[in-house]
Amino acid sequence: MMNDNRNRGFTLVELLVVIAIIGVLVGLLLPAVQAAREAARRMSCSNNFKQIGLAFHNYHSAYNQLPAQAGGTARTPGSGWSSTYTPTPSGGGTNMNQLSALVGITPFIEQQALWEQISNPFQVASGNLYAAMGPSPYILLADHTAQGEYTPWLTNISSFRCPSDPGVGLPAQGRTNYGICLGDSLYYQYNAITDQFGKSASTFADANNVNRGIFAHGRLKPKFRDVLDGLSNTIMAGEFNTDLGDRDVTTQPRSGINGHHLDPKKAYEQIDPERPRFWLSTASTNGSPEEMRGYKWAYGLAVFTGITTILPPNAPVVYDTSSTTATDIFRWGIWSPSSRHQGGCHVLMGDGAIKFITDSIESGGGPMVSHNGSGGTLPPGSASPYGLWGALGTKASRETIDQAF
Repeated sequence: MMNDNRNRGFTLVELLVVIAIIGVLVGLLLPAVQAAREAARRMSCSNNFKQIGLAFHNYHSAYNQLPAQAGGTARTPGSGWSSTYTPTPSGGGTNMNQLSALVGITPFIEQQALWEQISNPFQVASGNLYAAMGPSPYILLADHTAQGEYTPWLTNISSFRCPSDPGVGLPAQGRTNYGICLGDSLYYQYNAITDQFGKSASTFADANNVNRGIFAHGRLKPKFRDVLDGLSNTIMAGEFNTDLGDRDVTTQPRSGINGHHLDPKKAYEQIDPERPRFWLSTASTNGSPEEMRGYKWAYGLAVFTGITTILPPNAPVVYDTSSTTATDIFRWGIWSPSSRHQGGCHVLMGDGAIKFITDSIESGGGPMVSHNGSGGTLPPGSASPYGLWGALGTKASRETIDQAF
């Protein structure tokens, strides 16, 4: 018999077939891996939000109220606490009506050390007490440089961040992906900060009428007893993206829009039809790089730490005036929640439950109005005109929630 001593091996065709099979398997596997990673990030985001909900409940148990949105006080060197002290670029400072509700819950999310820094006045080189937030209207990165870096406001707290959101670093200070719910009205989102400190009683009464969410701007004292619709039927907070500097409609507020308090669909104007997640290059957006969505976890303006239940999740964010003065900016705003998750975002209900709300939630149709009872608007106490979504944002409008969400 003759021995065949030739070496056995793959032919070129066989090798190419094996490589092709491996490539197909990898192509099938990678989307599954990416989906699994996003599912894990989404679960982590939900867990973070759950901890925030527990913190709000623990705060309420301790103080019989929720922390104020846009609360805080001012301190004048040598004269104790004051409601009239105005900060200057050379020293001093004020927290008055500027702190977000997230500041108050820091001791309840295992950030006691950070809270101790915040609750003790900060002394600058000149010897003045610097109450952390000023100069007016709120502290900018340049102010940190001028006054001495104030670490708490520059700290990114992991419990306030969604793992699916890639936003990091400057020009933000400390980012947050979670903010409190202001309800379904635009009016007095900013005015209410000062209405109870010197403005007329009628103006403050108007602000009370239209602040329909669990939280409202100003040193009001929200309590669970005020939620007549039921905690399980009322949104307490929502998730949103932080800005990446890319003109995203969910993170970069469009300015100079008029009448969206009567017809929120105006917010959809000037979206790029070829890239519907972004504004047209001609759209007027806020020009300040530090006044974008989620850029300051400690500050109480809605652009940074608030949501509204007017337009559904992942809808545009807009405000009514193109002014950038401290008294006008972001006065009338639609601050829709958003997320990097597919198809919707998380919300925190008043009872602590976390719900994933889809972009397609029923949110009314046609021209819709706000609730101050003048100029064609609905009177106080009316049911929300924004459908199921609006009803979930109001605390005491007696809507009946008869749909699963």
